[in-house]
Amino acid sequence: MKMLMHCHSGVEKGLKKGGNPIEVMGLMLGRPDPDTPKTLVVTDVFPLPIEGFETRVIADDQDVVNYMIELGESLERTRKEKFMGWYHSHPFDVGINSHCFLSQTDLTTQLQWQRAEDPHGNPFLAVVIDPLRSLAKNVPEMKAFRAYPPEYNSPVPNECPDGSVIADEQARLERWGSCWSRYYELDVETYMSGSARNVMGILTNNFLWMRTLGSTPMLETENRDRFPDRVASAADKVRDLDLVKHGGAGGGAGGGMGAGGWGGMADPFADAFGQSLGGGRGRSTRGLGAQAARGMA
Repeated sequence: MKMLMHCHSGVEKGLKKGGNPIEVMGLMLGRPDPDTPKTLVVTDVFPLPIEGFETRVIADDQDVVNYMIELGESLERTRKEKFMGWYHSHPFDVGINSHCFLSQTDLTTQLQWQRAEDPHGNPFLAVVIDPLRSLAKNVPEMKAFRAYPPEYNSPVPNECPDGSVIADEQARLERWGSCWSRYYELDVETYMSGSARNVMGILTNNFLWMRTLGSTPMLETENRDRFPDRVASAADKVRDLDLVKHGGAGGGAGGGMGAGGWGGMADPFADAFGQSLGGGRGRSTRGLGAQAARGMA
């Protein structure tokens, strides 16, 4: 929750300035689990006075380095845990995919940490948080990563950090960034108390547009895939009804049809079509439907 609140503060700060959300960074305190040493337990986090830019966070400022040294020395006297990872945010627009990935700068930073800490029995990890998606979905959106050694090459072609294989290069880049083959994902388990969920709800209420955007059905892959078929089906129905309507109008007075095309009666399809779109009825609705039919023809 401290990580989420810190990342949220970067979003809020950037928007208040009239610009884009700001990336933030912090360090994680923790230890390996004594029962399962390959499991890393994060017990606390500490924000750093760093503001970043899209896909990169800069942490080489001397003031920041001095701050990190002083913080480490202070924690050595008061805590038994060690710094065992770092986190930062990717506050990009909510979309189909999560923005939890490592950029080239992130990967370089992670390799430096691993080379410095791993030989001392302190495996270092990187956590990336997508704060806008977390607020929109009302659940923490975060992923943990480790970098492969530079000489490592996966034996599986097109293998992504989560172990999946994506043949399409553009899809790999959109999901995992340009360094998709140089790092791997770790499983993450989180626990959120009742009070933490209340805080999450408060944060989300401050950005209701995020929840609306995040819950929009058209953002879901399956709905986006089905949308062209649904439009084509609606266009076919419009085309069929237009043919029936014009055929009836061609009958002249004997057909009992007036200039309006339905002999003074309400157009039943216009009502149904207008209601399905949440409004818009009558001739204007039929015109939109006919235009869609011509565009799909």
